[in-house]
Amino acid sequence: MAKQLGGGDGIREQTPGMRDGAAPHRPQRPDPAPASAPPPPPAPPGEAPGPDLAGPLTDRLRYLDAATRRIARGMNLDETLWELCRAAVPAFADRAYVHLYAPLPVGDETAAVPGVLQLHCTDRSERRDPDAPDAGPAPADPHDLQAAKTVRPVPGSPLAALLRDGRPALGDTPGVASAAAELLRTTDAPPALPPGQRLILAPLHGRSHALGSVLLTREAGREDFTADDLLVASQLATHTALGLEKAMLYEREASVANTLQRTMLPPSLPKPSGIRLASRYLPSSRTAQVGGDWYDAIPLPGNRVALVIGDVMGHSMTSAAIMGQLRTSVQTLAGLDLPPDEVLHHLDDQAGRLGSEHTATCLYALYDPVLHRLLVSNAGHLPPVLLRPDGGVEVLEAPPGAPIGVGSGGFESVETHAPAGATLLLYTDGLVESRDSDVVTGVERLCARLGTAARGPAAPALEDLCDAALGALGSGERDDDIALLAARFEGILPETVAYWYMAPRPQTAGQARRLTRRTLTDWGLDSLVETTELLVSEVVANAVRFATRPITLRLLHTDVLRCEVGDDSTVVPRMQHARLSDEGGRGLFLVDQLAQRWGATRLSTGKVVWFEQPLPRTPGVP
Repeated sequence: MAKQLGGGDGIREQTPGMRDGAAPHRPQRPDPAPASAPPPPPAPPGEAPGPDLAGPLTDRLRYLDAATRRIARGMNLDETLWELCRAAVPAFADRAYVHLYAPLPVGDETAAVPGVLQLHCTDRSERRDPDAPDAGPAPADPHDLQAAKTVRPVPGSPLAALLRDGRPALGDTPGVASAAAELLRTTDAPPALPPGQRLILAPLHGRSHALGSVLLTREAGREDFTADDLLVASQLATHTALGLEKAMLYEREASVANTLQRTMLPPSLPKPSGIRLASRYLPSSRTAQVGGDWYDAIPLPGNRVALVIGDVMGHSMTSAAIMGQLRTSVQTLAGLDLPPDEVLHHLDDQAGRLGSEHTATCLYALYDPVLHRLLVSNAGHLPPVLLRPDGGVEVLEAPPGAPIGVGSGGFESVETHAPAGATLLLYTDGLVESRDSDVVTGVERLCARLGTAARGPAAPALEDLCDAALGALGSGERDDDIALLAARFEGILPETVAYWYMAPRPQTAGQARRLTRRTLTDWGLDSLVETTELLVSEVVANAVRFATRPITLRLLHTDVLRCEVGDDSTVVPRMQHARLSDEGGRGLFLVDQLAQRWGATRLSTGKVVWFEQPLPRTPGVP
């Protein structure tokens, strides 16, 4: 019995018919000793010789144990097939050819088996002259076997019958040579197959489906395959098929998890006036373990924008589902135009009603481009980083409240100046925390990367700044998923905003028309005067009906002309079908027909009705 002593591959014992060697891409190993079992050690003096326990059966079991362990290490299709080839060649066979169905059936699907086999993996040992064991590799044989890239088994053919049967067979079994020729035929001429029992064709059968086949061959000068070798090939094929099913299910679970995570994130970021946005999301390298990181940017009345980032503790489908619920709750609360601390307070209450033990961190920032003001409230999240227009980097410290779901409340809002040209970076802990770096060190490194990226005569592009923030994490292994939201403040110039308070009187509609006409004339928007006057009159007149306190009228001249009318009533206007005899009820129909967009938003202090109109085109500008 020849024994292989080297290597960490775990395969040490070789059975008769197995020989040592190496694939072309691996170092050359010495040729084996003659395939005969070594004599048992002599018995101690005074004792009768015992039975030979180190026989072929023991060696085969040792080989199978090492080979199946190696095959089980594969985590995907390629790794599993590679480990099969490493286990089979050259210890058990000289060549291995693996064909798999395309597409592969997964799970308990009952769909018909695909009719196409595709070549996935091949391996062969170096060809050597058996009469010269110390000689180098022999030159390639032009008549060497070549596997077919694609095979279409004909129903009723020997190959189809063998794959359906699921049991391995030797080359001299009726029909096997024909089936093997079908797998190896690359031209019209049939291949020269090894004679007799130098070939085993083993179907790969999973729990419910046929997955493909593995073809094993031996060269001349090596013992034929035996019935015992057929059992070894059966075990190799069975464990490979189970490993392939595991890999397919694992990949499908990873795909479902990744899809779930990404569908719960915003498909695209809004493009409000006065701010530019960019984002990144990188899942963790641990496939099929989704995290609960999320971000959002929510436009609010008055051209304000809510910037949100959060992280649900844990990595599971449950974490992703809770993340989706919390993100929806934040969007609803933001629409009520509540201060950041109140948003987090209500979100904490909502998390308690979800009945989950999971907690989450969340940071909510509210940017006003007209006032150049930023309100920040923090629920246990990492502080944001502000990159100032002069290139300086500052960590915005907001009082960190308890995480969402703890139920302790106590959130505070901090106001800070947000100058035009500054960039705010919101991120999750995966960006700054790893096995070899704590959070404090990670934040310092992040600030250093941002400061380096900001050096130069011009501010870096927002996308480039996101790449700089990620650094090497963008392409390396990650222990945790990363969410990143970057916002560059551009602001809205004061000369493009007009704002008035007006008493809720019958004469207010006429006053609003006069103020609108004068303002649009100053802005050079004479072509919009008549339409805007009419729409403003209708919206203001409706506000006067329900308001008990002064109403507000605001005009903004950005990439569109926007008009906002606010009052203290929570009654949101609705379009009604006015009859011919009715004197009113047609104002919102006019707004709907003449404005490009319009809407009504409830606030904690009342409501805002707004509409937008496109600016007139400048001659010569597309």
